[in-house]
Amino acid sequence: MKQPNFSWIRLWALVKKEFIHIIRDPRSLAMAFLMPLILLILFGYAITMDIKTLNLVVYDQDKSAASRNYLEGFPASSYFSVVSAVESYDGARALIDQGKAHLALVIPPHFARDMEQGRTTQVQLLADGSDANTATIAMGYAEAITNRYSTTHLGNKIELAVDNRLRVWYNPELKSRWFIIPGLIAVIMTVITALLTSLTVSREWESGTMEQLIATPVQPIELFLGKMAPYFVIGMLDVLFSVAMGVWVFDVPLRGSFLFLLGVTAMFLVGGLSLGIMVSTIAKSQLVASQLAMVVTFLPAFLLSGFLYSIDNMPRFLQVVTHVVQARYFVEVLKNIFLKASPPSFVAGDLIFLGLFAGVVFAVALGKFRKKLA
Repeated sequence: MKQPNFSWIRLWALVKKEFIHIIRDPRSLAMAFLMPLILLILFGYAITMDIKTLNLVVYDQDKSAASRNYLEGFPASSYFSVVSAVESYDGARALIDQGKAHLALVIPPHFARDMEQGRTTQVQLLADGSDANTATIAMGYAEAITNRYSTTHLGNKIELAVDNRLRVWYNPELKSRWFIIPGLIAVIMTVITALLTSLTVSREWESGTMEQLIATPVQPIELFLGKMAPYFVIGMLDVLFSVAMGVWVFDVPLRGSFLFLLGVTAMFLVGGLSLGIMVSTIAKSQLVASQLAMVVTFLPAFLLSGFLYSIDNMPRFLQVVTHVVQARYFVEVLKNIFLKASPPSFVAGDLIFLGLFAGVVFAVALGKFRKKLA
């Protein structure tokens, strides 16, 4: 009797077998549920671009009431902490060299006299450029404090040609965690999905059970889907858990549609799980499969997805490479759902690329899987 090419009964039996195997294997369970939790906590707390305290050393050569009034603006801003007052340039340099101060503020003699007479006076800022990002931000804060002091001191004597009224949308307090966590979920899930499925096929070959499966009437498409389905469910649970942590632990607002987020996640998981099975089909052992999965997922997702570094600032050839990084589109869509509540039409380009990636990788992985079993 000829066996049907596809049987839902056989597929369900394979799915149950894979679930039982996962439940009985503590390593698979830990990798499926503990690894995303550990990575999210580790990276969520470790990666931050918020600068809360900048150490400032002061060299006040004027020592007047006006200079003290000017200096009071720095600790009052909550960004600066005055760690020391020195009596020479060498003292300021020593504290910067020792890493005890990020900035040195030098107030010249006759600061108060020049201010009283309405003349322009100059103060000097010395910044530790070994950390260019912190130095740039610190100088921006210091410049804002100086401008505010000048405006207050001069009162109505000056009139600005352009009066800036700044307003930041979607992230008013510019909390770095608000855009890091959605991107982090995408990066973690990229690694987890590929890593989980990369081991499943190679494990069957190493343990010799794949030959037993091939001897049964099971078709390659049933075996392929049977391997993928349990990890698809686990991936959805991991994303739900990560989103819950992002909202309730890291206080990131989820303003967009939850159903839209689930739909995009499903599309992303199909591509990620197919990539893992393709890696598993190519590799000859679990060790090689896990290493290969980390190389093709973690590094591109972390460096080329726009998660931490703006793609627009990368060299042109790297910008082209990022178009084949699946995480790039998932990161962008998740940020839009979390912070902007964007509808699908606003991220249609990213959704098309996610769908194309899932379709192409699924077809290639299935083709290689069939060839491997032939």
